[in-house]
Amino acid sequence: MNRAFTGWLGAGFLSTTGTRVSMVALPLFALELTGSAALTGLVALCEMAPLVLLKVLGGPIIDRVGPRRVALTCEMLSVVAVGSIPALHLAGALTFPLLLVLVAVAGALRGPGESAQNAMSPALAAHAGVPLERVTGLDGAAERTASMTGAALAGILVASVGAAEALVVNAGALGVAALVLAWATAGVPVQSTAAAAGEVEPGEQRYLDQLREGWRFLRSDPLLLGITVMVALTNLLDMAWSAVLMPVWAVTSGEGAAALGLLLALMSGCSALGAACAAAFASRLPRYTVYLVGFLLTGLPRFAIFVVEVPLVAVAAVFAVAGFASGFLNPVLGAVIFERIPAPLVGRVSSLSTALCFALMPLGGLVGGLLVESWGLAAAMLTCGVAYLLVTTAPALDPRWRELDRRPEPLDEASRTGGLSERAGT
Repeated sequence: MNRAFTGWLGAGFLSTTGTRVSMVALPLFALELTGSAALTGLVALCEMAPLVLLKVLGGPIIDRVGPRRVALTCEMLSVVAVGSIPALHLAGALTFPLLLVLVAVAGALRGPGESAQNAMSPALAAHAGVPLERVTGLDGAAERTASMTGAALAGILVASVGAAEALVVNAGALGVAALVLAWATAGVPVQSTAAAAGEVEPGEQRYLDQLREGWRFLRSDPLLLGITVMVALTNLLDMAWSAVLMPVWAVTSGEGAAALGLLLALMSGCSALGAACAAAFASRLPRYTVYLVGFLLTGLPRFAIFVVEVPLVAVAAVFAVAGFASGFLNPVLGAVIFERIPAPLVGRVSSLSTALCFALMPLGGLVGGLLVESWGLAAAMLTCGVAYLLVTTAPALDPRWRELDRRPEPLDEASRTGGLSERAGT
């Protein structure tokens, strides 16, 4: 494992750790600031809407200038946007409208930054000569471990110093991640996927053509489009769960931020273990079966457990099983997605697919807030859980999803990537 690949994983770990601190701290801060579940959902909307938009618009840029440059730029600017929230709060100058603006800027930077990092996966797999499941699995294990670390750290920080102050860790982690990525990839011969494929970018019209080309390819592949729609719906429900339902549970149950952080950390830790197992074994497992079993275990149970009063240890057990199962999902689906995209289109198609997966997330917080205020927490949890079950099991009725188990013939590095992408060496 070379320095560039290790640095890529390390930078992703640091960035995700900071983001997960924010995912716990920011909703709790919004609840503390407004006292409203609906306004807390509005904060999630202001973060996710620009994130989705910039994911779509950033795809051709990633293919033009290279994912490394895009990732580094977004990480460094994010330090300023995120760090301004606790700084202004401590100065007594942070109003709710200003909070929404800063959250929107942070989301706008996070979108193309994450897409740029993900676009490097095929080049990394070819460069290392390993199956895509191993690269996506190791990336997933690092992400899940970071999620565990960030969630636990957030719970401790919010309980000890406050929600806004916990966001300092997010800004710091993003800054260090940018430095690690810059150091690890310095001197590595990299180029954009478009340049590697001999494409030219003559101007604005070409940019629009590239956007359309990415959409045409995605639309022409029923399996890729089906995965995108399914993930978009589950992401909406996940956002309702994480941005509103779980924070409301933490407050109304009296368990508090520490319990919320520890539960999310437990789930993330078990997910990291699952992703590590996926990195080792997923290339030999039937993907279709992994998909069905994984979603059955990670979906409905973690919503339904809150419908009745149970000891916290029972909640923790459900979260542990759900987390382990979820660890197999992204490596498998990620490998399928990248296998089906030609190298010159990786940036724009993967960005577009990811953006569509995120497209409904801005509504997740609002949906969660409205459900809680209209029907109560238990009914909101049950409604979201049943919807999750239906959305993820419906593909079992479509025979085209059996193509999950079809693996391509191994390709050499040059034919798979057209040369190293700029991050090879998010």
